[in-house]
Amino acid sequence: MGKSLISLSLLLLSTLSLAERPKFTLTIKGHLFYPDQLVLPANTKVKLIVLNEDDTPEQFDSFDLNREKVIFPHSQGVIFIGPLAPGEYDFFGEYHQNSALGKIIVKGNENVN
Repeated sequence: MGKSLISLSLLLLSTLSLAERPKFTLTIKGHLFYPDQLVLPANTKVKLIVLNEDDTPEQFDSFDLNREKVIFPHSQGVIFIGPLAPGEYDFFGEYHQNSALGKIIVKGNENVN
C-alpha cells in the first residue's frame, strides 16, 4: 500500500510540473515565423507551441536545439526545449529555408521580457 501511495504522489507531482511549464508560441504565416525572435528564460524547460496558418506544411528545424517537427497546414505542434544556457539558438523552416528563419534568445531569468 505504501508503494502505491508513493507512485501516485510521484505521478501527481510530474503532472503538476508539466502544467506549470512556461509556454511560448510561434506562428507560421506566409512562410515566415512570427515572432522571428523569441526570448526564453535560461535554465528552464519550456513548451513551444508552433501554429501553422499556411496552406502548406512546414518543418520547424534547429540544429542548435537538436529539434525538428513537421507542422501540418492549419494545425499546431508542440516542441519541448531546454533547459538552455544563455545564448542564441537559430531555427528555420526546412521547406522554406530562405524565408522561414528565426532565433531563440535565451537570457538569464532576470532579463526575460
